[in-house]
Amino acid sequence: QVQLVESGGGLVQAGGSLRLSCAASGSTFTTYAMGWFRQAPGKEREFVTAISRSGGYRYYADSVKGRFSISRDNAKNTVYLQMNSLKPEDTAVYYCAAQRVRGDYGSSRSYEYDYWGQGTQVTVSS
Repeated sequence: QVQLVESGGGLVQAGGSLRLSCAASGSTFTTYAMGWFRQAPGKEREFVTAISRSGGYRYYADSVKGRFSISRDNAKNTVYLQMNSLKPEDTAVYYCAAQRVRGDYGSSRSYEYDYWGQGTQVTVSS
């Protein structure tokens, strides 16, 4: 069992930056690949980015490539999402998720994730 707590959301103007954090507790952090997903009002949850257990492999949705960056600090049991050049369409609740894996890889499929945080709101004003 792992508990995930996101932080760092807020209101920012278009073109600005935010860094989200997701702190994990309750289990061995390096057992899990980590991902970020988001859900805008009236829309389905969508994949944003994922990172493998070691941090050596990173995956991004086309909509955020070149603007967002995922990283993890295994010593601190924390995964980060650096968001730059934010756009109004990035407005959503952002969720951190953990996927128990044996290999060093990540996934863009939400159903493969085992644990989810409560979400943090990101609002980008135009």
